[in-house]
Amino acid sequence: MNQEEIKQIIPHRDNMLLVQEAEVMDGVARAKYHVSGEEWFLKGHFPGNPVVPGVVLCEMMAQGACVLLAGQATSDVTPMFTSLDKARFKNPVRPGDTLESQSTITKHKGPFYWCEAKGYVDGKLCVSAEFSFALVKGGDK
Repeated sequence: MNQEEIKQIIPHRDNMLLVQEAEVMDGVARAKYHVSGEEWFLKGHFPGNPVVPGVVLCEMMAQGACVLLAGQATSDVTPMFTSLDKARFKNPVRPGDTLESQSTITKHKGPFYWCEAKGYVDGKLCVSAEFSFALVKGGDK
């Protein structure tokens, strides 16, 4: 999927759409975001030594995971982040890097979905986390 196709699934838009490409194969969502260096979150984190903030890395992975929910959701729901657990940051992500995330749904009950995700740069693990979403009625994408 390209960014226009992703916009049909998740409600995020500039400057918060943090997935540029995504695909789902065999129950795994693979998403990519290339860090150009011009992003708003790098301006103060950190001057002279820009590093993508951990919370932004988690958001990138969560948005990538939301493409898995496309087959589960109707057009009148919005995936809302409900929890973040076991976030681990192993290596920094910097301008020029492409974060490639892999996400799987581990559990589902009613409108709630639990996922695991890992983010890599050039095959090297940078971040991992577990999180959950609720599919909430009433959102336009």
